[in-house]
Amino acid sequence: MNRIIPIVLSVALFMENMDSTILSTALPTIAADIGTNPIALKLALTSYYVALAIFIPISGRLADRIGPRKVFRAALGVFMLGSVACAFAGSLEGFVAARFLQGMGGAMMTPVGRLLLVRSVPKAELVTAMAWFTIPALIGPLVGPPIGGAIATWAHWQWIFLINLPIGAIGIVLATLYLPKVERMENITFDWTGFVLSGLACAGIVFGSSVISLPVLPPAVGIALMAGGVLAVLAYLRHARRVEAPLLRLSMIRAPVFGVALRAGFLFRIGTGAVPFLMPLLLQLGFNFSPFVSGLITCMGIGGAIGMKFLARPILRALGFRQTLILAALLGGLLIAPLGFYRPELSVALLVAMLLGGGFFRSLFFTGVNALAFSDLDEKRSGDGTALMSVSQQLSIALAVAIAGAVLEVCMTLAGRDVPAVGDFTVAFLLIGVITASASAQFLRLEPEAGAEVSGHRAG
Repeated sequence: MNRIIPIVLSVALFMENMDSTILSTALPTIAADIGTNPIALKLALTSYYVALAIFIPISGRLADRIGPRKVFRAALGVFMLGSVACAFAGSLEGFVAARFLQGMGGAMMTPVGRLLLVRSVPKAELVTAMAWFTIPALIGPLVGPPIGGAIATWAHWQWIFLINLPIGAIGIVLATLYLPKVERMENITFDWTGFVLSGLACAGIVFGSSVISLPVLPPAVGIALMAGGVLAVLAYLRHARRVEAPLLRLSMIRAPVFGVALRAGFLFRIGTGAVPFLMPLLLQLGFNFSPFVSGLITCMGIGGAIGMKFLARPILRALGFRQTLILAALLGGLLIAPLGFYRPELSVALLVAMLLGGGFFRSLFFTGVNALAFSDLDEKRSGDGTALMSVSQQLSIALAVAIAGAVLEVCMTLAGRDVPAVGDFTVAFLLIGVITASASAQFLRLEPEAGAEVSGHRAG
């Protein structure tokens, strides 16, 4: 297999993952500088994921019509522009808007990169290619927290975003030199009505769930946004049944294998989206750790994730997708809940062990579920599958941040506090862990031989 293709494509995932983990570590510092509180800054996180969910569906169509390589390079440029806007934002509103612009670039980077990978690699090599695609990308969240913590502790937080500029430039050069020119697809149409309705649905539901518990806004604002989002969902469902080529083919949710992977991934990602948000806040606001120390501890989970990548293929070959993903979902989710019970008087090694174990099983889950999702899709449906899977991923992460932030805000309001207490984080981690582990139930309906062409597993 030509490893240069997934490695070049992983530059986008590296930059995106590093950016998000750096930001989570530096939230308290940024909040103090722009005059807001760290929990309110969840709007900056969710605005990014909302932009991803809105623009990801059209990125696949653009890639089909213009060419994936051209769209991939343009996406890197937009992300770099958004990074500059974030660096010079001076208010919560400006920061949220700049993160939205960043999300527009991110919406095209990763899904188009994944689409290039799926169309360039034979199915029998897809698991290995996905591993090479994600291994370099895992370096982003590994180095992101300590880099973000170091910048927040000893420099100005603007550099958190400005370091994206040289990385993005390198990505554009490598994409030009090494990525294959995948042919454009003919007769591609754009569903603009579906684009508007799906965008309103994503924005309404996610922003509504994010602001409903903010003390600076009446709950009616959040309820109205969520209601508008639900109405947009219903309007989109009606629209999708009436057009030949809808923006998102929701009928694919009923596919026996793809649908299971989609639903399970949605639930599981609620955990992975919440932990990077909650852990730095717990360590800094709850235990008074410096941003740098907080970043060093937070990145430990990535060590387990990287170690797993080399074991994914033999594990899937031995157990198959069904058994592997049930196990990974249960253990990955159950290792989140105890994080909320950690206290400074306990050994830091215990916390690191929980983060390493959780990272191992969560990474095993994602490697498996990403490969499983495309195991029964032909090339024609892979573009639609990529768009739907990517939208689901970003919505689940955005909802994770919204849910985790809402739990903290409700606990603070009930107790009459302005900052979250350690016990508030315990409640949040427990809830997130249960939701994440519940993803395992989705795989009970899979056949033991599901995805065998990709995993190489044969039931005895």
